[in-house]
Amino acid sequence: MKQSLGIYIHIPFCIRKCNYCDFCSFPGSGEDLMRDYTRELCRRMERDLPSPELYEVDTVYFGGGTPTLLPLDCLEDILHILRSHTDLSPTAEITCECNPATVDLAYLRALRCMGINRLSIGLQSVHDRELLALGRLHSFSDFLATYRDAREAGFENISVDLMYGIPEGTLESFRKSLHALADLAPEHISAYGLKIEEGTAFARMKDSLSLPDEDTEFEMYLSMTEILSAHGYRKYEISNFSKDGRQSRHNLRYWKRQDYLGFGVAAHSCFDGVRFGSSRDMKGFLAGKDITEERYSLSEEEAFEEWVMLGLRLAEGLDGEEWSRRLGRSPKSALPSLRTYIDRGFMTEKDGRYSFTDKGFFVSNTILAELLSDCEKNC
Repeated sequence: MKQSLGIYIHIPFCIRKCNYCDFCSFPGSGEDLMRDYTRELCRRMERDLPSPELYEVDTVYFGGGTPTLLPLDCLEDILHILRSHTDLSPTAEITCECNPATVDLAYLRALRCMGINRLSIGLQSVHDRELLALGRLHSFSDFLATYRDAREAGFENISVDLMYGIPEGTLESFRKSLHALADLAPEHISAYGLKIEEGTAFARMKDSLSLPDEDTEFEMYLSMTEILSAHGYRKYEISNFSKDGRQSRHNLRYWKRQDYLGFGVAAHSCFDGVRFGSSRDMKGFLAGKDITEERYSLSEEEAFEEWVMLGLRLAEGLDGEEWSRRLGRSPKSALPSLRTYIDRGFMTEKDGRYSFTDKGFFVSNTILAELLSDCEKNC
């Protein structure tokens, strides 16, 4: 029986970096560079894609950057390589990230015709003043035009990103963003709290940023669950909500530690028990250099810690029997902090599974650190 495989393709081009962005991207790149990049990307895919006799590709994700800046024939070339060198499932989820105002109806129709069946649109806020503070190049009306064009082009599976805890943002403005977006009824909504990453514009101006305090961010997180649940969305991961059956199959692959291969600069992979990533060096990439970073196989202890950290990101949590097998005894007897967090309402045990509550999700990093510390001491 063939094994399931996901493919991530990094398209590192954008018009201008947003103030919060630390992803690998090259703003203002011209078409010649995009075409050179596509040619080298296709060459590497032809060389490195595994045998179609052994693997079936059932998720594909074009991320960036802004993949919809690529000329359409470049995207077609990449998809042609996938179809000719892999067993691409006829029911594969094929996602393309898209920023508002970077596409028109004709472009979106072409995406849909070439087999891309899921669109992930970066909105971030419905308030233009907040979009300006984030360094976004679009308005809410731009987003609405792109969203409506996507529907007209035939996209029946659309995900939209929001952010909270941002400059100019308030609890009330975030609640309005949630209501406005949920009323449009995309199939999937991701909502992320702002993190100030080193090397970003926000990191350089962090002392002058006016950001919501932690209590307000907590209220924003609770509002997210409240409002989206009322509109028929189910939280299935710490920051992700979907209508029934519309979870991101590709992202679930990451959280469930299933195999995926990444192609392009800065793309990461987890394949056959080995994790590895590609360099951000664009010149080296175009010159055909293979610069792999962080290639390593997880030890048994590291694999367990990763299983805990990724599994508890999901609303379904971790299976108690599996946890007992890995720990050698029941989780509650092995992990004193687990009992404490259940008693304090940060975690729950239900139907043999352990998971975070809403308030537990909000402080999950702190809880995970203590749980893993317990593991080191007692297991």
